[in-house]
Amino acid sequence: MISVVIPAHNESLVIGRLLRALLEGARPGEIQVIVVPNGCTDDTAGVAASFGPAVEVVALEQPGKYAALRAGDDRATGDEVIFLDADVELGIADLRALAAGLREPGVLATAPDRTVDTGRSSWLVRWYYDIWQELPGVREGLFGRGVIAVGPVARERLRAVPDVMGDDLAASVAFAPAERRVVPGARVVVHAPRTLGDLLRRRVRSVTATTQLQAAMPGTVDAARTSKADLLGIVRRHPPAAPKLAAFLAVTVITRWRARRPIRSGDFTTWLRDESSRAT
Repeated sequence: MISVVIPAHNESLVIGRLLRALLEGARPGEIQVIVVPNGCTDDTAGVAASFGPAVEVVALEQPGKYAALRAGDDRATGDEVIFLDADVELGIADLRALAAGLREPGVLATAPDRTVDTGRSSWLVRWYYDIWQELPGVREGLFGRGVIAVGPVARERLRAVPDVMGDDLAASVAFAPAERRVVPGARVVVHAPRTLGDLLRRRVRSVTATTQLQAAMPGTVDAARTSKADLLGIVRRHPPAAPKLAAFLAVTVITRWRARRPIRSGDFTTWLRDESSRAT
């Protein structure tokens, strides 16, 4: 059995899409799906419960992804556990590929290849993600995918990760490069923000989260940082990408400037959520 843990805060618009994809084609007893609505003011729990006994709903009164992940993990009984964001798209074949990857010698954690859907995004957002997806740390790390799969040993290691805003980055850097694997046979669809304003909100959260993680786990995020050589390498390989790199750098500068206030005040709890990517 593969256990799937889905923390969900006000995800009623999108969680049905994910659950349908996971359950379609699944064999009886193949997957255990646990949805953990936390602090919801919408009908996330109701939508999840509408799938019947195929989905176990564990509702928490207070919002908090860390607590939701732990509550779901406490109930997971599968040999492999896949932690999954509610706003991505992933199917049963992808789950199988992720679980199979965990059975390779030395592999403790896996994640799927990533497709960033920018079909509804502005040109500036599309340009940003064209560069972002080429960064070595983004290609090789498990973060930014909304999915991480682990076996028994890795589950214990994840439980030791501190409660930080950047949970996916923390999970990625908890494993050495040789212990983690991006599985080409699995693919997740991540929906990009539609507007520049929404992109900035998401990126400010990311910068703030990275700063918090660096303080909690010193030295762990260095390998995931982007260097000047990484950026120049993209332009050398793809000279027409120079204007896109300029847009990427402009967004990065604005993001870091906006992130100064929450970082200085120690505000690592305000979740700057992008609602545009969830809009139907």
